Amino acid sequence: MNIEELRDYALSLPAAEESFPFGEDTLVFKVGGKVFLLANLNDGQHINAKCDPERAVELREQYTEVQPGYHMNKKHWNTVYMSGALNYKQLCELVDHSYQLVFTSLSKKLQAEIRPV
Repeated sequence: MNIEELRDYALSLPAAEESFPFGEDTLVFKVGGKVFLLANLNDGQHINAKCDPERAVELREQYTEVQPGYHMNKKHWNTVYMSGALNYKQLCELVDHSYQLVFTSLSKKLQAEIRPV
């Protein structure tokens, strides 16, 4: 997956928005005003994604491309290098997981506005 594919995929998620609140080198994706994904544009090779703590440990043990989140809460965030053993589908699953964690933390009202029943 390259950075353009990542951007397209992240923005395809319901109500996902992109911004540059930390400067032009870090692309930030949010849902409901909360961050679910960050992408480093300097090298275009790694992202930070939110992750369930137990799953984070499993992924870090299984893949060298998954490390504790750089400049993030290391319990809840992973830095994921996109050039390695993880394929496109697996990277999309990590983005989806991160999005879902943030989405479910939103108020029920905001969730309903984003995904009407």
